[in-house]
Amino acid sequence: MQVNLVEERAMILQEQLTMDQAEGRAWSNKMSAFGRLERVTSLFSRPKDEEFELLYKEKRYQPFWHIICSSRYVYERRRPYSLKVGGPEVEAVTIEGMRYDATSGAISLSGLEHCREEVRNEVLVDGLTNAPAPDLSAYLGYSTTEIAEDDLDDFQPTDAIVVPPQARATAVVRDILIGMIKSVQADRIIEDRIDVERVDLYYRPVYAFQYRWASREKEAIVEYDGLTG
Repeated sequence: MQVNLVEERAMILQEQLTMDQAEGRAWSNKMSAFGRLERVTSLFSRPKDEEFELLYKEKRYQPFWHIICSSRYVYERRRPYSLKVGGPEVEAVTIEGMRYDATSGAISLSGLEHCREEVRNEVLVDGLTNAPAPDLSAYLGYSTTEIAEDDLDDFQPTDAIVVPPQARATAVVRDILIGMIKSVQADRIIEDRIDVERVDLYYRPVYAFQYRWASREKEAIVEYDGLTG
């Protein structure tokens, strides 16, 4: 089998929401982080902003993989065919100069099947859990900045935390290829190949804010997606 690999790429998705905008939204909705019971209680005795303190905030880039693979199998195989004749009175049938005797109301032929099987598999994988995450396709329409291959190992923006994926590209691609490789029953294989068309690592921005509710002695975290808001 021939396996063709494309070069791996890594890209940063450009945030649509700034840190300041996310912090403003998080502050306005901080009560949502403390649970339903606390939100209901606050309706009767609304806490003041002075009771809350921002303990920590961060911008981080979370990874996911976008991988596209395609397979093609072209082959030939011989198969017997049974063809019913016109009635019990038919003893034989001549087809293109070849005579075939009828048995039990049918003639038996041998044919050469020309076969082609093509499959294209597009997969999105959460970089933290390594689980399939088709919903991540919503991020593919946003603008990106590609990280140069030479800079990938040392990539660390000053204003953000970069969360590395739990699995390397080779492991993710291998798991996908295992599901695409198949054994064909053939007399002659003409083409037997898999093309790994895309291996892209995306980093999407997420903002996190940790608050402390002093009067309740509780802490909670609010997160905002830097693309969808």
